[in-house]
Amino acid sequence: MKITGNTLIEMGYQPGKWFKEALAYANEQALEGSDLVTYLDGIKPEPHIELHDKAKPFAVNIEAENELEAENVKKVVESMRQLMKTPTVVRGAIMPDACPAGPKGTIPVGGVVITQNAIHPGMHSADICCSVMLTDFGKTEPQRVLDAAHAVTHFGAGGRGEDKQFKLPTELEEAFRANSFLNNPKILAMAQSHLGTQGDGNHFLYVGRSASTGNTMMVTHHGSRGVGAMLYKKGMQTAERFRKQISKDTLKHNAWIPFDTEEGQEYWAALQLIRAWTKQNHRVIHGATGEGLKAEIQDQYWNEHNFVFRSGDLFYHAKGATPLDERFMPDITGPRLIPLNMSEPVLVVEGETTENNLGFAPHGAGRNLSRSAHKKRQEGMSDEAIFARETAGLDVRFFSNEIDISELPTAYKNAQSVREQMNTFGLGTVVDEVMPYGCIMAGDWQRNAPWKRRKKKQVK
Repeated sequence: MKITGNTLIEMGYQPGKWFKEALAYANEQALEGSDLVTYLDGIKPEPHIELHDKAKPFAVNIEAENELEAENVKKVVESMRQLMKTPTVVRGAIMPDACPAGPKGTIPVGGVVITQNAIHPGMHSADICCSVMLTDFGKTEPQRVLDAAHAVTHFGAGGRGEDKQFKLPTELEEAFRANSFLNNPKILAMAQSHLGTQGDGNHFLYVGRSASTGNTMMVTHHGSRGVGAMLYKKGMQTAERFRKQISKDTLKHNAWIPFDTEEGQEYWAALQLIRAWTKQNHRVIHGATGEGLKAEIQDQYWNEHNFVFRSGDLFYHAKGATPLDERFMPDITGPRLIPLNMSEPVLVVEGETTENNLGFAPHGAGRNLSRSAHKKRQEGMSDEAIFARETAGLDVRFFSNEIDISELPTAYKNAQSVREQMNTFGLGTVVDEVMPYGCIMAGDWQRNAPWKRRKKKQVK
């Protein structure tokens, strides 16, 4: 007896393009009974997963202190409310440093979203495992530490030249090659050349003194560079494939990879390898600085603030949020770090998990305005004048020798307000502060980038 589409519908299967292939094979093989059911169950598409009718609950741990912040908070809450309709979402939270990070429905910077059995690449973004590491250099003079660090670090685009590269650990390279997401010539090349680099934007190398001990401490802030960015791209492509199959109504930037699939297992393993690579990235800069100083390291610890953390079948997506809960950090060696801006202390914090913080704290001071909007508000003053006003008393250096006013203190939210809201909402307790001496950032490296210099010559 010939099997038709009506046969499959009567058996309870939803019609679709897959029927044509299924019918051709079933009739060719003369399948029937349990054999037919087994075949159809194996080939049928996943059922379509609907959005939640209402946004799942999320804690709002932020207060606006002026009109500009009120508009910022409004946009963050609206975006979060849309995101919380995503089918996999369970709960969420917004931190005091929250700011919009894309179209409505995008997880904000300073957002935490818990999902069930799902990893959302768009919720950790391209800067996977953006993180901070602190090294205590004892009583070494801060200027010596900053000079030694300046001699070994690397900011800006691309990686290190072959003569200045650090060795990628063999076991890490082998692990990359064994993972289907990371075994790629470009990723492997970047894993080598980008090791010991810090990128641009708000990434920094900061030196200061501990308020409690007086010891000189160095703090680096950066993520997984091109290595993580390429994994993110692959992750988004994989998530989009699943979205088209099982949840077309989900926003593209909220697509997910089901954890209980082969792709989900491999992507989770790839994230752990990126985490290991990023930690090594910090270590080589700190180690080379210590070697240059011939100084003994007194203490060292780190934490990420842009990652996905797991507890059973729940996945905590922290986009710019610092983990407080020890279960999220299997290699914890000390308290957590929350930098504010170059003129403010780096906060050293500890804390407990609560209903509203979900086990997280802020990751910094955040922004109320985009970089371009902030620059526009500074028109009428030269970059040099703005720099002199905002960095008085500090040793602030831009690696490219080009000032970037979008990274100066006024580009960020009021640091004192963020600290007060941490207390108000129970988002960690400050146990020490690293008081600022100076820092290094990339600066406006694109101003005199090679392609811009070529264009200037052509104009002449």
